[in-house]
Amino acid sequence: MSVPQNTLLIELLMEELPPKTLSCLAEAFAHGIVYHLRMRGFLDANGCSTITPFATPRRLAVSITKVSERVPDVAIRVKVLPVSVALDSKGNPSRSLVKKLTALGFPNLPVSSLERVMDGKDEAFFYTYITPGDTLHDALQAVLDDTLSKLPISKMMNYQRPDGETVQFVRPVHGLIALHGNCVVPVTALGLTSSNRTQGHRFLSSGEVIIAHADDYADTLLTEGKIIANFMCRRELIRTQLLEVADNDCVVMPDTLLEEVTALVEFPAVYVCNFEPEFLTLPQECLILTMQMNQKYFALTDKPLIDGGRLINRFLIVSNLMTDASEQIVMGNERVVRSRLADAKFFFEQDKKKSLAARVPLLGNVIYHNKLGSQQQRSQRLEALAGEIAVLMSIDKVLAKRAALLAKADLLTDMVGEFPELQGTMGMYYARHDGEVDEVALACFEHYQPRFAGDTLPTSAIGIAVALADKLEILVGIWGIGLQPTGEKDPFALRRHAFGIIRILIEKRLSLKLDVLLKMTYTQFTSGVASIDYLKDVMLFIYERLRGYLRERGYGVNEIEAVLAVGPQDLSELPARLDALCTFVAMPEAAALIATNKRIGNILKKNPLFTHDTIDPLCLVEVAERSLAVELENVTLIVDTKYRAGAYSEALLALVQLRGVVDAFFNDVMVMVEDETLRNNRLKLLSGVYLQMNRVANLSKLFI
Repeated sequence: MSVPQNTLLIELLMEELPPKTLSCLAEAFAHGIVYHLRMRGFLDANGCSTITPFATPRRLAVSITKVSERVPDVAIRVKVLPVSVALDSKGNPSRSLVKKLTALGFPNLPVSSLERVMDGKDEAFFYTYITPGDTLHDALQAVLDDTLSKLPISKMMNYQRPDGETVQFVRPVHGLIALHGNCVVPVTALGLTSSNRTQGHRFLSSGEVIIAHADDYADTLLTEGKIIANFMCRRELIRTQLLEVADNDCVVMPDTLLEEVTALVEFPAVYVCNFEPEFLTLPQECLILTMQMNQKYFALTDKPLIDGGRLINRFLIVSNLMTDASEQIVMGNERVVRSRLADAKFFFEQDKKKSLAARVPLLGNVIYHNKLGSQQQRSQRLEALAGEIAVLMSIDKVLAKRAALLAKADLLTDMVGEFPELQGTMGMYYARHDGEVDEVALACFEHYQPRFAGDTLPTSAIGIAVALADKLEILVGIWGIGLQPTGEKDPFALRRHAFGIIRILIEKRLSLKLDVLLKMTYTQFTSGVASIDYLKDVMLFIYERLRGYLRERGYGVNEIEAVLAVGPQDLSELPARLDALCTFVAMPEAAALIATNKRIGNILKKNPLFTHDTIDPLCLVEVAERSLAVELENVTLIVDTKYRAGAYSEALLALVQLRGVVDAFFNDVMVMVEDETLRNNRLKLLSGVYLQMNRVANLSKLFI
């Protein structure tokens, strides 16, 4: 007999939720309800239920189709006792059987109801009984309680209900819907009892909205409540309206802003506003950030920012009130943004009165870290380090040092104090205003790049040098005082900085040795950090990030491990090494050479004192070992030449020449002979072969 199924709707109506956490809360709420229903067997076993989360500033809800009214009854078969224990000598129920049946909940069960079957070598009594399945009415309370208790709420709010009960939740809750089809499921939560009633839009609806059936939730809220309950539908509507109203202009529409605005409105309407053209003399990043951060407005440009678009004096707002008389809304928002832009202009004009160079000594009053000194001391370290990196890059050392010295000075400006996101950007504008050369000004901006995964890299050579210095200094310094990342905690973003170092070295093709850079950075710290030995751990940390970076670029795990096993310090070579290794692995001779390499490696492991050394030709008594020595000399010359030139494919290809003579060597020559002189000479020969085979990568890490 089929169990009735219907759509289940759960909604919490509350006061306005924090917009930046709305999506996370909605996802967790929907997931929790679905998970607990599935665990209790109320959802279709074939996964046919459709789950629709809803989220507005005032509600969290989820709709789930095909939710059973009750879980089917379950037949449970339990072993009672062996027959020899259950019955006495006369065949009557023993005291043990009576106690067992009582414990199972069947004290008056006759023996005739038990199933007597063989259980291994002995007979035993079994009993099968039916456990009635839970009903949704009985189970939903626990489902709701479990879900609410596990919501990711960072800070609870205490509030008091009209009946005097004190409740804790993210915001005060005023309504609870629990509707299965058209039937209210009686549950309670946060001092509320479930119903089928909710509230519509604060201004566009008449107030209370009755949901007649769970399937009608979204449509009823839209038609009667003027609420677009589906977060993604509302987001797409806002995006479409923004593009339509912008006409031929381009909307500056970061995903974070679009998400936040979607979480602020229930029935969005987009309006056009203006500000005075005189404000366009300010750096457009200031204007855009002011509009986005303070007012949640969308700036407009004449073409995409990525193509050099310039800000225009129109902007778009997303209102929660759709009306034909929008003049007051527009005027109010224009008045607010005018004040914000006036503040930005004041900050900008004030900041220009003092040069960045004049601010550098004031960085001495700003603590970078109590074990690493002030921001001024950090700037001095960056200055020295950027100069040394510039020498390695063969670029202007004086400009690199100047850029590094000024790079952090904008931290003391009013504009960056108001908008920390503009650090670096404002440094560039102020450096240009101060008359600094453009390479220095641009480096003040670029030295923070890449700021996040996927961000652009510095474009100028000076910017690259200062960016490397900045990331190396924080990585080596913070690690040196024992604050390396642990688990998911990484308060100083050392993983991001390590990833930035990797990207710059590889994607900018900088032939700089990583170990040299780390030691160079370490020498800038006169005190506070640990002994230099910890740089090995820093190197391993960078290599771990490097593995992930190379996997993202499509290289296989075995190839990556093979290349990293030889400890390459010039990261810019890694793509070429990996490409060459991938080509080599595809060759028909590769499998045999890899197997031979492993065999040689195993022999040398058992004799670790022997490394490649001059081979005594007088001790080459067998034809096969003389042939191998000659071929090794030829291959070494080729491999060495190609390796130094970075022609890794050709270096690996030269190894093919060794296959025949190595096979002949192992067929005809005994390595571990009793004669110590011969044995040592043969180990040196194999050590030489092993060295050349593993110049590009450690072939023993490959599996074919």
